[in-house]
Amino acid sequence: MKNIGALMKQAQEMQQKMGEMQERLAEIEVDGSSGAGMVSVTLSGKSDMRRIKIDPTLLKPDEAEVLEDLIIAATNDARARLETKTQDEMSKVTGGLNLPPGMKLPF
Repeated sequence: MKNIGALMKQAQEMQQKMGEMQERLAEIEVDGSSGAGMVSVTLSGKSDMRRIKIDPTLLKPDEAEVLEDLIIAATNDARARLETKTQDEMSKVTGGLNLPPGMKLPF
């Protein structure tokens, strides 16, 4: 029975660390950019868009489609960076335990 008690304690500690990690992630901001920096997007750790910066030279009516594509690309870049940051934080909490893709903690 000692093993079960130790396992339960370890699970509680991991759950506490997960909560702390989620709080840290909510506070971070990740930048993504496209068009050699002509468009940049800042996302929160919860994937909320916080800021967008657009080079004024792109603000021409005949450049609207290019601008739209650059905004999408910058947002996708920021999301990819956020995913990497989230995985890094998760590995700190799980001690490098490789969880199957899509598996979330706590269970």
